[in-house]
Amino acid sequence: MRKRYAICGVSGRALGQFAKPIHELFSHNSEVVALLDTDPARFEAYRSRFPDHTEVAVYAASDFGTMVEETKPDCIIVAGRDDTHVRYITAALERDLDVITEKPMVTTGADARRVLEAEAVSRGKVTVTFNYRYMPIHMRIKEMIQEGKVGRVTSIDLNWYIDTHHGSSYFKRWNRERAFSGGLSVHKSTHHFDLVQWWINQKPVEVFAYGALNYYGAEGEWNPAREDGRHCRTCRVSEDCAYYSRWTPRSRQIRVPDDHLNLLGADSKDFPYTSYRPDQCIFDSTIAIEDTYTAAVKYNGGALMSYSVNFSLPYEGYRLAVNGTRGRLETLEYHMPARTPFPTPVQTIDYFPLFGSKETIHVVHREGGHGGGDPLLLEDIFLGEDRNRPYRILSGAADGAYSVAAGEAVWRSAEEHRPVAIDEVLGGWGSTVPGQKVREQRT
Repeated sequence: MRKRYAICGVSGRALGQFAKPIHELFSHNSEVVALLDTDPARFEAYRSRFPDHTEVAVYAASDFGTMVEETKPDCIIVAGRDDTHVRYITAALERDLDVITEKPMVTTGADARRVLEAEAVSRGKVTVTFNYRYMPIHMRIKEMIQEGKVGRVTSIDLNWYIDTHHGSSYFKRWNRERAFSGGLSVHKSTHHFDLVQWWINQKPVEVFAYGALNYYGAEGEWNPAREDGRHCRTCRVSEDCAYYSRWTPRSRQIRVPDDHLNLLGADSKDFPYTSYRPDQCIFDSTIAIEDTYTAAVKYNGGALMSYSVNFSLPYEGYRLAVNGTRGRLETLEYHMPARTPFPTPVQTIDYFPLFGSKETIHVVHREGGHGGGDPLLLEDIFLGEDRNRPYRILSGAADGAYSVAAGEAVWRSAEEHRPVAIDEVLGGWGSTVPGQKVREQRT
């Protein structure tokens, strides 16, 4: 019998990361039985993308209960705008249904607590698709730490760099509104916080941070005109905009692929939605989220992290160091080499024993999105977790809650100029979040 999935939020990610593999790779044991969204145009985008699956039932955003009653899904896939996640996750758990949700799980600590409370009394469980965990280099780092290569972890340095192409895309879309995304310390940085939590097997307890809007918004020094309401495709000063000109030739015929804007497979000049345009001006005065953060994070096992992220840099990637009582790990990644204006080396891991010689570890790299992580994640989701791994990797509600709480604590600390406890963000649950539910092998 095939497992039945309903998709809430027919986004590009829903189509490319979930519907496509269900139809093309896992149709022997999985099927999409329903779609739910606020915009009927998204149903047409689905039918256009998958013409052999036009029989899937469709529902308005307010018809979740009717959808469940009529189509009887086994699992709800939540992939709409971030602020909508909590509504469908909790509604599914109330009906004892499993949930697969895009990251971030939710946008606030309060909503994270709602999910934890709902899961605690439900027969359903939540899976959060943190695909960064599945990158082969990240899995090897986890293994090395678990094997004791660095001993007890004492500190982590993580500096994340996002280039002008990727970074500006967040300010063109709904992500630029904190009410929708939680700000980028939640929408994006939850990836990074989750990785560290998973690597070192410790939970954050307190955060102190600074944040600023340095590049985007009306005061951005590359703003070609003080005028709100512009859109890239129709902007009269687009050729004077350094961000636009860097990535969009004047002919508009040659485009740099974007994993956020092109997931539908449609040309970026054709937006297949009723009222949403992902090409809003990055210099609007209404933008009030940050594009630069630095933070210090304390963990319950004694580790300390120095973290930074910047959303407007000449190249993309990250630098990581993990220090411990027995040694140090380092790695440097250059993401999207095609967008990097210089030759980039293959990513390796450098290991420095505290008293010994440096070792360089080469990892087998895989094909697929997010550094080869997406195919492995999808296998775990639709075939059941690989039980041969010596560690847990598929994320649950507790993982999602801690990563969101760390992201909100970054923003709160920057806003209020004080250290912020994770327990405060989670409303008293920071030290009592239950362990992740035992996962069953499902085929």
